[in-house]
Amino acid sequence: TLYPSADLYSLIDFLPDNERQGILKRARTSFIQKLPFARNKYRLYLPLMPFAVERFDLSDYDLILSSSHAVAKGARKGRVKLHICYCHTPMRYAWDLRDQYLREAGLDRGLKGRLARMVLEYIRRWDASTTDRVDYFIANSHFIADRIRRAYGRDSTVIYPPVDIDSFTFADRKEEFYLAASRMVPYKRMDLIVESFTHMPDKRLVVIGDGPDLQKVKSKAGKNVELIGYQSFEILKDFMQRAKAFIFAAEEDFGIIAVEAQACGTPVIAYGRGGVRETVVPMRNARCGVQSGEEWTPTGVFFDEQSVRSLIDAVQQFEERQDSFDYSLIRKNAERFSRERFKREFKDFVDAKLMAHSS
Repeated sequence: TLYPSADLYSLIDFLPDNERQGILKRARTSFIQKLPFARNKYRLYLPLMPFAVERFDLSDYDLILSSSHAVAKGARKGRVKLHICYCHTPMRYAWDLRDQYLREAGLDRGLKGRLARMVLEYIRRWDASTTDRVDYFIANSHFIADRIRRAYGRDSTVIYPPVDIDSFTFADRKEEFYLAASRMVPYKRMDLIVESFTHMPDKRLVVIGDGPDLQKVKSKAGKNVELIGYQSFEILKDFMQRAKAFIFAAEEDFGIIAVEAQACGTPVIAYGRGGVRETVVPMRNARCGVQSGEEWTPTGVFFDEQSVRSLIDAVQQFEERQDSFDYSLIRKNAERFSRERFKREFKDFVDAKLMAHSS
């Protein structure tokens, strides 16, 4: 890690020691850690999370680095000189995706729905009121920078998150199947992918992943769709290397898995909204400048709507022009998002802000 001596704070920490991947110490946790069912049902304690993060005493530190997609940015600054927030998104369920989350959770009507809206309105007001506790925002994509601007009225610097490019080995021999891989939750739209390929019985689709939507997804699967559930990293990587294209139907803040597929040299067919627009070079803009005036060949195809017809059209477009893809250049595109690049950019940003505040 960049800051191995830093103290870590988290609302909860149930991560096994063998999965810490270089994190040298356990986090100092909030009172939520000791509440019943916190290991698996921590989302139930959302109304308590603002209070919990504000209970941390951070007054003896010179620098706070928060990694926030919910309440971390709201930690009380006290006498701390500088708070830099790496923001993965303003809370989706409290801002622009609130209605979608309530609908998908079955909380869009009745007494439970009214209570849920009251809680989310409280969370949103608290989130907005804590914006001035952050001195500088870093966004993980331009898509999220725009959300930060709309939600908080603040500018941010974009530093793309680190992707473990080296673990995804390049392969230039592709086989006659498509791949989709994700946790089975509503916004990932795995049901849309499976339904679309069921309407294309001459094309094979392999689906990796499990989750609460698994039965819904299975119900839409034709004989040409193979759902193989959760798989180890090595098996996932093997399928990514061999797939003729990776299918991605979610609107993500960044979308790391689409970059991992490209690191294998595999083209991506993606819903053209969100962070994926910054990581995939679409077919129709094949000669656009992606980085510092350089010109790149395409690394994927976008579809414009989360609909069966739109995804089918994108697959057909991909197959008609499949020879346009250079697998080695797809890998090169993914290398823009390496861990080393992230560490360098993040450290340079923090060092510059510390120096400015100490002068």
